[in-house]
Amino acid sequence: MRILIISQHFPPEKSGNASRIFDMSSHLRKLGVNVNVLAPYPSFPSGSFKRKWSISESGTLNGVDLVNLFAWQPNREDPGFVGRIAYYLTFPLHTIIWILFNFSKFDVIITSAPPIFTGFGGIPAKLLFKKKWVMDVRDLWINASISLGFLKKGSLFEKMSRAYEQICYSNADMICVTTEELGQDISRTYKSIDMKKIKVTPNGVDTDFFYPVDVPKKNQIIYAGNIGHAQDLEDVILAMKKVNEQFDLKLLIVGDGDIKGYLEKITIENGLTDYVEFPGLLPREEIPKMLSESLIGVAPLKKLKTLEYAVPTKVYEYMACRIPFVGCGEGEIRKLAERSSGGIIAENEPDSIADTILYLLKNPEKQAEMGKKGRAFVDKHYSRQQIAANLKSGLESIDVEKQIPIVSDGISYADSQ
Repeated sequence: MRILIISQHFPPEKSGNASRIFDMSSHLRKLGVNVNVLAPYPSFPSGSFKRKWSISESGTLNGVDLVNLFAWQPNREDPGFVGRIAYYLTFPLHTIIWILFNFSKFDVIITSAPPIFTGFGGIPAKLLFKKKWVMDVRDLWINASISLGFLKKGSLFEKMSRAYEQICYSNADMICVTTEELGQDISRTYKSIDMKKIKVTPNGVDTDFFYPVDVPKKNQIIYAGNIGHAQDLEDVILAMKKVNEQFDLKLLIVGDGDIKGYLEKITIENGLTDYVEFPGLLPREEIPKMLSESLIGVAPLKKLKTLEYAVPTKVYEYMACRIPFVGCGEGEIRKLAERSSGGIIAENEPDSIADTILYLLKNPEKQAEMGKKGRAFVDKHYSRQQIAANLKSGLESIDVEKQIPIVSDGISYADSQ
C-alpha cells in the first residue's frame, strides 16, 4: 500500500497535529506501509520560522518521506484574515498541481483537517485518478471559526465552505473523526453522508515517547500545547493568585500561538509574573520530562457548544506521563475525565479552576491514584501504535465500489474519546 498524507502542519512545527501526523506516518511505515507526506514549509506559530521561497523541497524526517511545498507564510503573531486565508489556500492549491504530476506514486490519499482546504487535493485524486480517499477530520473548523468570531454566520464564505465540505464528505471513502460527538455533528450538519463512512480514530498518544520519567517533582503545574483562541488560559492564569495564597506554585505555559502576547500582558497587568512563566517553544524531546516533574497538567477548553467534540492531544500526553489533569469545557473532555478517572473538570472561571487545583494539591494520594489510572487508560485505549495498526487494517478493507470502509479503533463507544 502506498499512502500520501496531506497535512497543513508537520515537524519541525511543534503543534499537536504536527506530532500526531508524524507519529501516524512513522508507525504506518514500521508496519510496512509506503508513506509520503505533503506539507507546507514550517511556519506555525506564525513568525517563528524563516520564510522559504523555493517551489518545493524533498527529504526525509526520521525515516518519513516528506515533500515541503511553497505556500504563503505569515510572519507575525495572530495574523489577520487575509494572511490566514492566504496561508490556508495556497498550500492546498499547490497540492493539486503536485498530484497532477505525481498521481502514479500513491494508491490512497489521506487529507488531514483542519484547515478544511487540505481536502482540495483529495478531489482530483478521487475523481480523476480513482484513488481511495480518507478524510482525517480533527476539528469542526467552520463551526469553531464562527464561535470564536473569525467567520460570520450566514456569510457567503460560510456558505461556500459548507458546499465545499459537502462535496468532500460525499466523495470520501472514509471519514476518520477523533470522537463520537464529532462524527455525530458531521452527520447532523450534512444529512446525506453515509454513516458507514464515519469511523472514530482517536488522537491518542505515542506511549513509547510519552512516559513517566523518573525525576523529582517540582512545585509547578503545566500547560503544554498551542496557545490559541480555543483555550481558556486567561482564567487559568487568574486562578494562580488564589492558588498561591496557599501554595508556592508556578504555572508553566509551554508553547506558542496566536494569543501568547495577550496572555503575557494579562500576566503582567495582574501582577502574576512570579507565578506564571512562558518558556516558549521547546523541543518535543524535553516535554515528557517537564510533564513528569509537574504535579498537574491543565487543559482548559472554552465552554462553547462548538468545542464539545474536542479532546486536546495534551490530555493524553499528561495521562501518559502519569500526571492528573484539570480540564475545562463540556462534552468529550468531561467524558474522558470520567471514564479514565485521570482528570477533573472545573468550571470556566478562575475560582473554580483554583479550587480544583487546590483540591488535588491538598490530596497527594489522589494525585498519584489519578496519575496511575490515566496511564493505564491510555495504555489500553489510546496508544498511537495500535491506532496506526487499526488504521492500516481499515484502509486495506475499504471497498470503494460498495463504500463499506471498515476501521476499528479497538474500543467500544463507551470507551471512545
